[in-house]
Amino acid sequence: MTPKKDVQQPRQGATAVDKNPKGFTAEERAAMKERAQELKAAERADKDKTEGENAVLAKIAEMQEPDRAMATRLHAIIKACAPTLSPKTWYGMPAYARDGKVVCFFQSGQKFNTRYATLGFSDTAKLDENALWPVAFALKELTETEETMIIALVKKAVG
Repeated sequence: MTPKKDVQQPRQGATAVDKNPKGFTAEERAAMKERAQELKAAERADKDKTEGENAVLAKIAEMQEPDRAMATRLHAIIKACAPTLSPKTWYGMPAYARDGKVVCFFQSGQKFNTRYATLGFSDTAKLDENALWPVAFALKELTETEETMIIALVKKAVG
């Protein structure tokens, strides 16, 4: 004769979905897994944004004056007027992206030995007007007038 195993009886009110009366239901476990994935994704996004910001600041620090001062000021302007954009480097230049796609960038004049720096916008920028519109701007200095124009352009580019 074999000994009888203790058979656990379901608690009163337990349903067929509730197979583990002492633990979480399958639905609860699935919800917790989804939440864990959301937290990991948010953590990765925060890490990517921090790493991107550090990379942009490092590239700006490598620049010579006056481009360094303009790039530093542009970085502050873009972060303030378009906080949804994430800083990142793009072809070794400071850039600002939405959903991983570059919207605008700053190219130092020294990078390609040109006489001016460039503020450029990619095709994801929402600057379209009729059949012709500018997507790159020469920048020799950054005064209040240029800052006002840049803020308007960046806000329009982000949409």
